[in-house]
Amino acid sequence: MTTRIVVTGTDTGIGKTVFSAGLAGLLNGFYWKPVQSGLDEETDSEAVERLAGLPSGRVLPEAHRLKSPLSPHRSAEIDGVSIEAADLAFPVLPTPLVIEGAGGLMVPINRQTRFIDIFAEWRLPVILCARTELGTINHTLLSIEALRARSIPLIGIAFIGEEVADTQRTITEFGAVRQLGRLPHLVPLTRETLRKAMFAGFDLAKIAGGE
Repeated sequence: MTTRIVVTGTDTGIGKTVFSAGLAGLLNGFYWKPVQSGLDEETDSEAVERLAGLPSGRVLPEAHRLKSPLSPHRSAEIDGVSIEAADLAFPVLPTPLVIEGAGGLMVPINRQTRFIDIFAEWRLPVILCARTELGTINHTLLSIEALRARSIPLIGIAFIGEEVADTQRTITEFGAVRQLGRLPHLVPLTRETLRKAMFAGFDLAKIAGGE
């Protein structure tokens, strides 16, 4: 079984934190977001704590908590701190670990390094979250190419949103990538509705089997 999985997205605000919470719950593992930008509202780690249904202590503290809801590199500059790649060494744990990146692949952590550079160093398998709405084909195929250009293993695509069958087919065929499943927008979004949707929408064997 794949024990460490990176969850990233084609963009920010697409629902990858909700997916990460659901995945961590399915795997009964740990969750870690290395960098949190923006502390005024519920943080991603707090959302996962609320939604994943994990035992206490399974949501690990962030390496950096930054006040401004901006790209991490800029938020860190405003806070007067520096994020270095060495700060983001992933923890080694006896049970599965879900690691959530910030925004999309090209989001910078400082003026020299982006998240995709960190992922290339880690060489951990990645799940790419993509919305099903207009514009997703371009963003998703570019993200797939960027991952493969750096030899980052890609498990597959997790679609988020209402079903758009042709869009999902187009991405999987042009990208030569597996569709792992689809997570619809949930109303209400609760621990129970998320767990039910994850069980219905995703095959854990596909995810755990890696690339």
